[in-house]
Amino acid sequence: MQAIPRWLRELIIVVIVVLFIRAFLVQAYNIPSGSMKPTLLVGDFILVNKLVYKLSEPQRGDIVVFKWPLNPQIDFIKRIVGMPGDTLEIRGERVYINGQELPLKFLGVVREDGMAKLIYEETLPNGVKHKIALYDSPFIPRRDVYYAKIPEGHYLVLGDNRDNSEDSRYWGLLPRENIVGKAFVVYFSGDIPPLDSTDVNVFTGFKQLFLALLNPRFDRIGKPIIW
Repeated sequence: MQAIPRWLRELIIVVIVVLFIRAFLVQAYNIPSGSMKPTLLVGDFILVNKLVYKLSEPQRGDIVVFKWPLNPQIDFIKRIVGMPGDTLEIRGERVYINGQELPLKFLGVVREDGMAKLIYEETLPNGVKHKIALYDSPFIPRRDVYYAKIPEGHYLVLGDNRDNSEDSRYWGLLPRENIVGKAFVVYFSGDIPPLDSTDVNVFTGFKQLFLALLNPRFDRIGKPIIW
């Protein structure tokens, strides 16, 4: 029996290492929609730490990738706003945690798809500050929700693009076991068209990356997204 060629042994080792890293440490994802604007843009390619929540618990303000509870075959990305034990209420654009309204600081106006969007800085109870976007229109429907107490092992997640995000206001709380990991850096970015959240197949990621390579956004490469 002939010995395995050196090049084949080295290739097998590389494949094993890559599979180990992907399964337990870090995984790459791309942002297909605008639900996390202005923090994350369509065409951002991010790295997600899959080990961190095996060693610690999710924290308020973390941007997490998770299996969508309504269809675990689809990955979503949102920000943790409500923690286990919180009493939480959302009335229009206002969020109340344990009876206290989250402060909003107006930052400015941008135009997107022919509509004005108001950009605010929202401050969470643990001091995390982040930007959110709201349409400047009295006709935008906003869902009110109320949780007397978020149970253990569950989180309320919201998109930073509050008027264009399918999040806990529409499908409920996020179970702890659905969380894949914490997003921590944009490793590449390109100006590409958005996808529907269900438009997922084996070729989608390659197509998006190819389009991003043709239209790179160098100013976003290496942008940290941890707090």
